[in-house]
Amino acid sequence: MNLPNKITLTRIFLIPVFVALFFLTVIPYNYFIAAIVFIVAACTDFIDGHIARKYHLVTNLGKFLDPIADKVLVSSALICMLVKPEVLKVMWTGDWVMIACGICVAVILARELMVSGFRMVAASAGLVLAADKVGKVKTTFQDIAIAVLLIGADFFGIAAASEVLNVIGLVCLALAAVLTIWSGTGYIVKNRQVLSSAPDAHKEEGGQQAQ
Repeated sequence: MNLPNKITLTRIFLIPVFVALFFLTVIPYNYFIAAIVFIVAACTDFIDGHIARKYHLVTNLGKFLDPIADKVLVSSALICMLVKPEVLKVMWTGDWVMIACGICVAVILARELMVSGFRMVAASAGLVLAADKVGKVKTTFQDIAIAVLLIGADFFGIAAASEVLNVIGLVCLALAAVLTIWSGTGYIVKNRQVLSSAPDAHKEEGGQQAQ
């Protein structure tokens, strides 16, 4: 197993660590510690991809593990935060905050499932789809939103700083949801030939994995 794959596996192993820290409220500043673990895990996404491309270490195992690790990490964090209202409602009160966040999370998860299914269809046709730049920006905003919301929920008892971070995190989450719709729609429209009835026509095309 090469280095990029080991880094990807590290990201996968950090997911249960993140979830455990998130729910272990007996630990002081557990949300802050969970945020640090999430940031480290998210950073490994950029590191393993860079190393794999630079040193030509791309493998089928890496192509399989990397997108799974990314999606499980983000999905786990978003779902965990939905069951802890204090993480999302530091600044604003009212059910509308949780409803809005729930809609954003649903949109993000739906897009990931849709694109994953789309890529499966493409793979069966022998086509590897090109990465979407908007999708990469979307992923960045997702990671920022999760990290900032977690830090803001537990910022060493400094109420004013927590409120500011909470607003920033919620805005980033909303932007991530908008970018999710944009990138998902654009991704399918740009690669709509995948849904044609002639899969053999796609085998000459190539690219990179979707974000």
